[in-house]
Amino acid sequence: MSTVHQQKTGSSHSENPWIEGIKTVGLSLILALGIRTFVAEARYVPSGSMEPTIQPDDRLIIDKVSYDFSSPRRGDIVVFNPTKTLEQENYHDAFIKRVIGLPGEKIEVKNGQVYVNESPLNEKYIEAKPDYQWGPVIVPANSYLVLGDNRNNSFDSHYWGFVPRQNIIGKAAFRFFPFSSIGEFNKPIYTAKSTKN
Repeated sequence: MSTVHQQKTGSSHSENPWIEGIKTVGLSLILALGIRTFVAEARYVPSGSMEPTIQPDDRLIIDKVSYDFSSPRRGDIVVFNPTKTLEQENYHDAFIKRVIGLPGEKIEVKNGQVYVNESPLNEKYIEAKPDYQWGPVIVPANSYLVLGDNRNNSFDSHYWGFVPRQNIIGKAAFRFFPFSSIGEFNKPIYTAKSTKN
């Protein structure tokens, strides 16, 4: 027979309720800050540069752990701190874009299409085909080329350059608001022969 013993209350050694409350609140704050700093954090998206995938005012959970064990992959939606170039232009808030070019790859945008190592990239998630020409460029070591899904209305790598690996905070893992769009982000499937996912 199993029994459950109730803990005795009213011990003569119990702490003042105010002290217990302060300890509880303090521990909760430490845990919350630790989780936000090292594991995951909520982010609000203010702009439409990632439409149609992410809408303005969407709230996301950013996974800050995965990249401790693996590198960003093409198609990942990443949040990153401003590059030195962006900081010089007085941008201080984090950005959110999609990884398109990996270190060492040749990237070019022409005729409404992104090319990776001279092969067209099949992108079903973009708002519209890019109406600009850019490149070709080689992505430097330990850096990534990122573009917004709303290609023609996104302030991204084709304006200011590459994102160093150390600037990447994490990847968008889950949308928790609005409630009508709750869920994970689908990983794109690329078919170009010269691209690695």
